[in-house]
Parts: sequence; C-alpha cells; structure tokens
Amino acid sequence: MSLTTSFSLLIFSRYPTPGEAKTRLIPALGTEGAAQLHQQMTEAAIATAQATDLFNPKNGRNITVHFTGAELKKFQTWLGPELQYLAQPLGGDLGQRMASAFNTAFTLGRKHVIGIGTDVPELTSEILDQADQELDHHDIVLGPAADGGYYLLGMSSFTSELFANIDWGTEHVYTQTVAICTQLGLKISVLQTLNDVDRPEDLIQLRDDPRFVTFFSNY
Repeated sequence: MSLTTSFSLLIFSRYPTPGEAKTRLIPALGTEGAAQLHQQMTEAAIATAQATDLFNPKNGRNITVHFTGAELKKFQTWLGPELQYLAQPLGGDLGQRMASAFNTAFTLGRKHVIGIGTDVPELTSEILDQADQELDHHDIVLGPAADGGYYLLGMSSFTSELFANIDWGTEHVYTQTVAICTQLGLKISVLQTLNDVDRPEDLIQLRDDPRFVTFFSNY
C-alpha cells in the first residue's frame, strides 16, 4: 500500500436533472430514465471510492466531488456531508475544468491526485488503490477507456499540458494524452482498459450488474 497520506481523489459529477444528465442515453431511456441511471452510477462510483484505502479524511486522504448542475446543498443532501465539494468553474471545456480541479488539489499540498468520472461501473476499489500505488513510481497513471478516452487520470505533480490541445469527447483523447506525456518525458503507468456507459449500445454491460437490476426491471 502507498504510504502517501496527502492524497485527493477527484470525482467529476453533474446533478441528475432530467434532460441535463447523460443526454446521449435519452433516446433509449428518456429524460427521467437517463437522469435516474446517472444518479445510480454516481452513487456506485462514490461507494467504490469510499471502499478504497484512499478514503481516510483524518489522515489527509479525501474524496472531493467537483460538481455542476445544482447548488452545493443539493449535492450534500444527495451524496452526503462527509465528502468535500468544489463547484466546477463556469465556462471552459472539459480540459479547463479538469485542470482547475487538479491544480487546486496540488496547490493544497496533495502529493497524489487522481481524477475519475462516474460513468464507468467496471471501475473497482482495487483499481483505484493500484493507481495510487503506481504514482509512487510514475509521473502519470492512465486508465484507458474502450472508446478511446480515459476513465482515470493520476498525477504526482501538476502537468498543465495534459489538459490542452486534446479533442475532448472523441476517440483520440487517450492517444493524444499519451503523446503529450511522451513528448514531456513523463513516466506513465497504464491500467487495464474498461468500458464506459455513454451511449445506448453501452447499456448492455449493466444489465447483469446487481447494482442496476432494479433500474433495468423498468426498461
């Protein structure tokens, strides 16, 4: 286990408002269904994170939800007051919002910082713990997604270049990120490839997951 006590796990999340959450799933699930599934996937991601060795606020190891789509009180009521929360900056692309979150964590003195989304139910607490351990010996940890993006980014120091000149939302995100790491001479650790749930064809991977049985009984 890593001995780093100054650690932050950043979770990027949107409030599950119908019509605004998981919009690419609306053709299959409708606005209410897409929002409900987003809610359940977010709660599953939080539970996975809290099951790791990384979550120990008394020892400087915390989870910070970088939120958008609702005010702080709504997120605290939804996900619990024991987490830390920071609002995502208004405007800017995904890279700028991620850069702000990572930079804030390192400014606060964190030594290992890992960021994840909430749409990869295959992500396990063991993978998160592995990512933390890999940062003891690597500059960057990447978890590639099957669609060409990545589901996890870990850093041992802030590297702003990884958030610029990326075609966010495309199948080029992972390869572009690796190319930048190579250009900068950064030592990378690559985790196993996982599937995200973003489009109607991705839903099949959830139907046998016991965490979502109740949801799919209605669809």
